[in-house]
Amino acid sequence: MPETGQSTQGHISGTGGTRHPDAVPAARRASLLVTLVLGGLTALPPLSMDMYLPALPEVTRALRSPAATVQLTLTACLAGMALGQLVVGPMSDRFGRRKPLLLGMIVYVAATAICAFAPSVELLIAFRLLQGLAGAAGIVIARAVVRDLYDGVEMARFFSTLMLISGVAPVIAPVIGGQVLRLTDWRGVFVVLTGVGVVLTLVVWKWLHETLPAERRHRGGVGEALRTMRGLLADRVFTGYMLAGGMAFAALFAYIAASPFVVQEIYGASPQTFSLLFGLNSVGLIVVGQINGKLLVGRVSMDKVLATGLLLIALASLALLLMTAGVFGEAGLAPVAAGLFVLMSSMGLALPNTNALALTRTPHAAGSASALLGTTSFLIGAIASPLVGIAGEATAVPMAVVQLTCALASLTLFAALCRPWRREAA
Repeated sequence: MPETGQSTQGHISGTGGTRHPDAVPAARRASLLVTLVLGGLTALPPLSMDMYLPALPEVTRALRSPAATVQLTLTACLAGMALGQLVVGPMSDRFGRRKPLLLGMIVYVAATAICAFAPSVELLIAFRLLQGLAGAAGIVIARAVVRDLYDGVEMARFFSTLMLISGVAPVIAPVIGGQVLRLTDWRGVFVVLTGVGVVLTLVVWKWLHETLPAERRHRGGVGEALRTMRGLLADRVFTGYMLAGGMAFAALFAYIAASPFVVQEIYGASPQTFSLLFGLNSVGLIVVGQINGKLLVGRVSMDKVLATGLLLIALASLALLLMTAGVFGEAGLAPVAAGLFVLMSSMGLALPNTNALALTRTPHAAGSASALLGTTSFLIGAIASPLVGIAGEATAVPMAVVQLTCALASLTLFAALCRPWRREAA
């Protein structure tokens, strides 16, 4: 599909890519304020995950549960975010973006507050699942709003801008989580997350206007939503970007699930040191994401940038496997942290471009396409997360194996299904 290369400041692509009468006012609402709101929505998942990471060892002790069981609290949240997007995405195509988003945010706040009082790991897992189901609204609708307002190269640039804003969350979330643990226990982390959810809900209610006009909404029910998704999946190139992005995302979540135990339990770092290292990795992701959006997009083919990012992820994963397996002798924290830094930074080349390239092909069903992208990523991430602890807490080899497997699968799917060299030749 050809890219317009034009910003939709004054243009929103409809089903046929024509100018819609409501395009200009809708695009004008894409101000800095709306950019910040969308950044906040995309920051909600890393906030929900990363503030909680330094507390995982404490939760293990407090609830007298093995590490693999406590890691299921991450898996439940990921699975909820994946499944929730399948529901909210088509809903936003039918009812508009604003109402489903507000409903999801209200439920998210309630579920997060309940997590703070969970007396057992089983109840914590259940409420983390509900938290993920509700929090999915922010993820899927933020992407759909971007698709409402932008197309082509400008959409890729906007996703990189969102990565800058939402990337602040992984930087500060573990640091905040570590500081909260100095003042209170792990339950205080959920109290803080509840407050963040309340603030974001109020901001969305006051400042995020509707971006999908009534005449562009789908009128059908579940049957039409399923037919729309089936049509999207029948697009081989869209499916290729979706699966390649999902596998790269799984490598990221293997790191998220394993790093608290790898850094703190295996290498003996404090929660504060772990938080600082995690924040440094997130800074790398932000910087590379901005290089992608400001310098590369529009000058270099997005497919080439994506391929470079996926290759770097694979090489970093291979280096981590060799180090953690002892091929180079006993590796300390510094070289392992360097490998994780390269892996995380390379996500800034891979993730924005998989989203942009996939959504460029789907102007007629942005909500459903966004739901499929998000669901695939979070489901694969939910499967990968518990695998990193399969050999116990004393080795980081499973983390590296999962990361390398996901990276190689991502490269293979991208090459086999997207076949960018054929489209460039055409």
